[in-house]
Order: sequence, then structure tokens, then C-alpha cells
Amino acid sequence: MADRVLELQGVTMAFGGLTVVDALDLHVERGEIVSVIGPNGAGKTTLFNLVTGVYRPSAGDIRFEGSSIVGLEPHAITQRGIARTFQTLRLFLNMTVRENVMAAAYGHTQAGVIRSMLRTPGMRREERAIRALAEERLGFFGERLVGYRWDQPAYSLSYANRRRLEIARATATNPRLLLLDEPAAGMNPNETLEMAELIGKLRDVGGYTILVIEHDMHVVEGISDRVVALDHGVKIAEGTFEQVATDPKVVEAYLGTGAMARKAL
Repeated sequence: MADRVLELQGVTMAFGGLTVVDALDLHVERGEIVSVIGPNGAGKTTLFNLVTGVYRPSAGDIRFEGSSIVGLEPHAITQRGIARTFQTLRLFLNMTVRENVMAAAYGHTQAGVIRSMLRTPGMRREERAIRALAEERLGFFGERLVGYRWDQPAYSLSYANRRRLEIARATATNPRLLLLDEPAAGMNPNETLEMAELIGKLRDVGGYTILVIEHDMHVVEGISDRVVALDHGVKIAEGTFEQVATDPKVVEAYLGTGAMARKAL
């Protein structure tokens, strides 16, 4: 329990008469990579929205490093140490690569409106520190996002590099828990392999604990310490990739009862 970074206890989310997440228990240990899988409509992105304060659960508790974060605003949860990426990229496309990462770090500065307007020495020091932090975070991605790319607008990047930039921006808030929402979506096989390697590096070198939503089972198999399968907001399986991938309830959720019947024949 002492090493549980994130814990959901009986979390339910209902929109009117529709229950999207139903009495969910889930935890992530420090240093783990936990993957959440499930068919479309399983409640995966709703889970991320609950953890990051976009939604307040209808019931249950969400605890980060032992303290409840239910009711906190998204910016307050980010300041606690949780950062996320999105299934649909949300970059500032007309800002430079460096500026995109710097923008995320500004929420942790002490400079107020007056200091920023007057360009005080303290504000200028913070500006230099944020710039250095952005370049350090971008350097984590090797040659992909460094050098001349720092001053390029984000719209000029390839799709895969935009994905990398969004992750770099998330790390600029100095999180201890990273939530990655389908980081390999839309990538070709080589890019997918590189993304899987990057996620492992984020844990092994960056020191981040990671909760990831992913549809690509090759990625899930390659990165996961544990896998949690959801279907219609209910946890139907949990364990190693092999245990979850071969669970009859998971196979049925993905393929339907007809496929299960044919498999039994």
C-alpha cells in the first residue's frame, strides 16, 4: 500500500441513467507501467478524465500518493504530480516546439501578472529556467525534437513527432504519474515500435510511473507490468498480458459471443 501511487476505490461515473464506469477498483504501484485495454466504449478515456479532475465521480474515491484528489480542479491535480496526454492531439500548433513545452511549465512558476508585465529580474530568471527545462525535456527524445526543431512551429512536425512533443510537454510539469491516452494511435509499425521503446525509457530512465490506454496489443505486450481490461465500465480481467489476453471474458468483449462459440467447437 505504501508504494501505491494511484488507487481507485469503487469509482462509479454515471451520466444520467448511463453508467460509464461501474464500481471500479484499480491501482498503480510506483515504477509500474499498467495498461488499460478494452473495446470502444469501455470507459477508458472516462477513467483518465476522472483521475485528472475533468469529471467528479458519482461514487467512490480516487487517491494519489495516499491522499484523495476527488473534487480538485484539473490544474490542482497537475500541480500534485499527475500529467496526461490525449487521444486527440492538443498541441499549440502555431507555437514553436520549445514554446509548447515551456507553456506547460509556466503553471509551476511564481511569477504573477505584475512581475511578468514589468519583466523583473526574478521573472527573467524563471524564464531562463523554464527555457532550459523545456530543452532538457525535449532532449530526452534524442534527435527527434532538438536543435533547429526547437524553433519550428509544431504544425511542421510529423504526426509521430507531434505525439512525442505532447509527451515532452506533459513531462514539463514534473509529474510522478503519467497518463498516456493511446500514444501509438495512427502510427506505422516502425513508429509504433519506437513509441513502445520510448514508454519503457520513460519509466526506466525518466523514473515515471505510467498508466496507459492502448489498442495496439503488440505495444501492450511489450511495455506492461500489468494489464487491466474494461468492458462497459466494468473491470473484467487483470494480470499479466498473457493472463488477460487469453481470458474468455476479454476475448468475448473484443470478438463477441459468436466468435467464442466458434472457438469452443
